[in-house]
Amino acid sequence: MKRNYLFYPVIIGIFGLMIWFVIAQGEKLVPENVATQVSENMVPAANEPGILQELTSHMRLPLSMLLVQIVLILGVSRLFGALARKIKQPAVVGEILAGILLGPSLFGMIWPEGMNAIFPKSSLSSLQFLSQIGLAFFMFIVGMELDVEKIRNKAHDAVMISHASIVVPFFLGVTLAYFIYQHYAPANVGFLAFSLFMGIAMSITAFPVLARIVQERKLTGTPLGTLAITCAAADDVTAWCILAAVVAIAQAGSILGALVTIGLSAIFVVGMLYIIKPWLRKRMVKQPEYGEKMSQRHVALAFFTLLIAGYIAEIIGIHMLFGAFLAGVIMPSEMNIKQLLTDKLEDVSILILLPIFFAFTGLRTQIGLLNEGHLWVVFGFIMLVAVGGKFGGSTLSARLVGQPWSDAISIGALMNTRGLMELVVLNIGYDLGILTPQIFAMMVLMALATTFMTGPILDAINYAARRKAAVAV
Repeated sequence: MKRNYLFYPVIIGIFGLMIWFVIAQGEKLVPENVATQVSENMVPAANEPGILQELTSHMRLPLSMLLVQIVLILGVSRLFGALARKIKQPAVVGEILAGILLGPSLFGMIWPEGMNAIFPKSSLSSLQFLSQIGLAFFMFIVGMELDVEKIRNKAHDAVMISHASIVVPFFLGVTLAYFIYQHYAPANVGFLAFSLFMGIAMSITAFPVLARIVQERKLTGTPLGTLAITCAAADDVTAWCILAAVVAIAQAGSILGALVTIGLSAIFVVGMLYIIKPWLRKRMVKQPEYGEKMSQRHVALAFFTLLIAGYIAEIIGIHMLFGAFLAGVIMPSEMNIKQLLTDKLEDVSILILLPIFFAFTGLRTQIGLLNEGHLWVVFGFIMLVAVGGKFGGSTLSARLVGQPWSDAISIGALMNTRGLMELVVLNIGYDLGILTPQIFAMMVLMALATTFMTGPILDAINYAARRKAAVAV
């Protein structure tokens, strides 16, 4: 044993001395072309940076900056998410707020030098890339969470409520666009694209946030919870199809171009539903299981489907996120497959990449631009249209199909939840140049406010129901 202990340092020492000897001899060598070779980076030894300067330069490297940004974003997002849960709000409310506060609306206003140092404009492209990847994964998960059977089972009531919750706010959004277009739309955007986009932005429901609220309030499996989730699912499918058409119209240079894009989109959807979906089911379900290797093959095939669908959607002109959403919808309905894919993606997407999207949205949101009274008046009208159209339209349609007032108001409150899905739509509009920074900031605030009010409205309904039951007794 002693011999073994001595062998290690002897070998290390011998080879260490030989390495030192070779380096020492090599230092004496001079390249033959030293006289003509001039390095652009060569500076006198006396002017070489010190250790502190070198560490500072390393901190400014793109990868170092990105890692610092991610750590800061995740830390602030987790903190605000936990605070949101303490006041009985979904964590996404706190995360959206954290993203806004990290941008020019607070951080940049209090310490602009610090914000520019941590989030320089040159680094935003990396954050945008990561946020788009995170959104693609998230939309894929949202597509998988849609239960088509539930939509079929409650098709009549759910479709009526969900479509009323789209058409009413859509009409009000288009009407609002008529009054604000001349003063607040970008100069190079036509009224058709602007009005249609305002309509769809007012019509979105945050299906994932709604589903989590239903779960947290133990409404899963109840008639109210099932109907609300089904309405939101039908709303999501319809709204995203309309959004794809709106994006096609906005990006096309003419009506003919828009019709071509919509036609290609229809072919794409039909192909995914009736060709790729049966093929995926055959590949994933019909073949025998081979343990871990089969699981890896499932995940690889799902990723290829996601990426190719996103690429085709981007080529057609209806945005990658629609392709990712559709890829999730066509995944085989067997729960073990969906659970496997969700487990692989959900933590990375929701805990890491989505907070980056919230921060990127926050860096774009400049609440300070709303520095005049008339702008807050416009924001007030946006809130009125958003809540009146979505909450009012959903409540009245639920009442018309026979729901009691308490359930109808609850469904209206849940359908009024916009959350992350609204931010996705708004960022698409901002990237396409349809929304000005001022309107973008107003719509982000609207998304945050309508999501925040869902919990208090449901609490008020429950309180009123308990009071009524107590009086009856």
